[in-house]
Amino acid sequence: MIYISTGGFKFNTCFESIDKLTKKGIKQIELSGGKFIDNQISELKIIKKNNKNISFQVHNYFPPPKKSFVFNLGSLDDEVANKSMNHAINSIKLASVLGGKYYSFHGGFLLDPKVEELGKKIKKAPLFERESSKQKFIERVNFLSEIALREKVTLLIENNVLSHNNLKEFGSNILLMVETEECLEVMQKVNSNVKMLIDVAHLKVSSNSLNFKKELFLQYLDNWIAAYHLSDNNGLKDSNEKITKDSWFWQYLKNDLDYYSIEVYNTTIAELIEQRNLAKKMLQKNIFPK
Repeated sequence: MIYISTGGFKFNTCFESIDKLTKKGIKQIELSGGKFIDNQISELKIIKKNNKNISFQVHNYFPPPKKSFVFNLGSLDDEVANKSMNHAINSIKLASVLGGKYYSFHGGFLLDPKVEELGKKIKKAPLFERESSKQKFIERVNFLSEIALREKVTLLIENNVLSHNNLKEFGSNILLMVETEECLEVMQKVNSNVKMLIDVAHLKVSSNSLNFKKELFLQYLDNWIAAYHLSDNNGLKDSNEKITKDSWFWQYLKNDLDYYSIEVYNTTIAELIEQRNLAKKMLQKNIFPK
């Protein structure tokens, strides 16, 4: 199933985004980010109850909190960690109530960026010790996986994106789950109902920044891959640009999954539908080597 992400409508409430998409016949929607609004959970339940043919998946920073914070399951700051865990628990339960099979979230950060820095250059600051942050991340994911199991939800960890600018600013990788070896390590230590959502645009940027082979990343993580985010960029930053038939990743994708999401921003609903149709066409070719 190919979903359309609401992440490109960050100045809209989820209801405004859902309304825009459903009016154009889009019934598969990935809920991601957006503006906070009162009663968003109860209203979403009503929408789902009254529209059985709508399929929702819940992603990362959804539902948006009233007071913004940086969601970071790798944080060594107790306040940030507690907020992140509470958010994830609420999101897992929401995914279950909405009939979603998954709750997906990003790998952790080795610092707690400011809200306004997300998706942009992060100002240099002291970093958490990598092994400590990674261990906390794994412990928290395994705790969440037990809740997810009871709610009949599968957790998906999304590979992080290390931009050229952030690597230049810090001189090192400031994120968890960017490179092949660390992703393998984490996935081997988390519970069996935890899989991966591969953002192919993140992978393009990170592999370029750190000079590793993105094709081998996909090969080594194959057993854990359960979903994809689809967009493209120039290899330097994650700009959520449109995919094309010539995008690098098509021949490496699994084409039999139940969760693909178009995460293209700054475009029209009509163009998003075209993007979805292109993805469907490319996936249906069924000619990709495994």
